[in-house]
Amino acid sequence: MEYRRLGRSGLLVSELALGTMVFGEDGPRAASPEDGTSMIHRFLDAGGNHIDTADVYAGGRSEEIVGKAIKLRRDDVVLATKVRFPMGAGPNDQGSSRHHILSGVDASLRRLGTDHIELLYLHCWDPITPLDESLRALDDVVTSGKVRYLGVSNYMPWQLATALNMADAMGFHRFVAAQYQYNLITRDIEEDFFDLLEAEGLGLAPWSPLAGGFLAGKYTRGERPSEDEGRLGSQPDTDEEAWVKRQDDRSWAIDAAVRQVASDVGASPAEVALAWVLAQRAVASVIIGARTMGQLESNLAATDVSLGAEHLARLDEASAVPSRYPARFIANYGKR
Repeated sequence: MEYRRLGRSGLLVSELALGTMVFGEDGPRAASPEDGTSMIHRFLDAGGNHIDTADVYAGGRSEEIVGKAIKLRRDDVVLATKVRFPMGAGPNDQGSSRHHILSGVDASLRRLGTDHIELLYLHCWDPITPLDESLRALDDVVTSGKVRYLGVSNYMPWQLATALNMADAMGFHRFVAAQYQYNLITRDIEEDFFDLLEAEGLGLAPWSPLAGGFLAGKYTRGERPSEDEGRLGSQPDTDEEAWVKRQDDRSWAIDAAVRQVASDVGASPAEVALAWVLAQRAVASVIIGARTMGQLESNLAATDVSLGAEHLARLDEASAVPSRYPARFIANYGKR
């Protein structure tokens, strides 16, 4: 396992991060507390140090499982969690208000059984809380020592740029990490975010690098997976990673390209898809969402896969997305 600098900070994170969203969930895609604990220990033994959870995952049970699993190895872990989404039925049990951020951090610390969190993300934009209120609260939890670094997830580019400018103007601690969906199927963020992240010193921690498991090379066109076949089979059609969102010619062309490259390099399709994400600029640590030990082992093997220029180009071509205005206009006419 190699380590990469997280954005402009001095914090080093493993190139793979262990995502724990399904730890403690109910249903077919869940990982039991025992399986989750075993995977955490295996990940740490493999040299990983970056573990990602959130208060909302399994209603807080994911944080509890993570906290117990890392208790004896706490100093080896860069622990990331998130605050924003509902954790109760009350009107103030969600959002990015000062009230919810401060109470949410304290609740996460209790569930995690620790006195600090290395990385705290705002999980999504809050349309009603003034941005300066959120940023001041985040600055306070860093200054207090409860949180060491800050990250952002699911912000629009203008929202992120505004937050960074405001933090600089007010002398607040700024974001050093950004968490967004990114994979060969979903490359939407490249045009709007990559230059912004690099210019502002944020490291990208992509989630769903296998497109909800679609890029694992185990599905057949026209045959919808059953509910017990993991995320693609169990997600509603409205979800970001729903099966219906993968059913187009482009997705299946990408699947074919991944399988061909995998055959060429002697790796699994999942390893190739992860290796492609690891090779992209701005990426600091790729979040793998294993549900079983077998999936985790396959994901860990991706760090040994080296894709040459020819294979990267083949995958880039199969997954290319059209440039949009005004980026297209700038590329065509803005050169000097």
